[in-house]
Amino acid sequence: VQLQASGGGLVQAGGSLRLSCSASGSIRSISGVGWDRQAPGKQRELVAYMRTGGRTSYADAVKGRFTISRDNAKNTVTLQMNTLKPEDTAVYYCKVVDGFANNYWGQGTQVTVSS
Repeated sequence: VQLQASGGGLVQAGGSLRLSCSASGSIRSISGVGWDRQAPGKQRELVAYMRTGGRTSYADAVKGRFTISRDNAKNTVTLQMNTLKPEDTAVYYCKVVDGFANNYWGQGTQVTVSS
């Protein structure tokens, strides 16, 4: 599976961005889709995740501000990010998790939030 993320950029604190990820190719079974992020000098962390049945989960730091959604017909996953904070600055990666818990990431898109 190939994942292409877009929508990153520079935004002021309090602003919004919408990340989109398009998927191509195939994978035998999908457990879920999500977004991870990695800030400079920090480990990659899960931001938002949507299981195949639609159940979602979010990192505590983004709950109430970020929303993940999926369009199966278009093979896209979207992350709506509102009320952005400087600490949200990171490279954001969309991912697919297969039935064996393997993660497949795209190339990442940079999000920079200025104070």
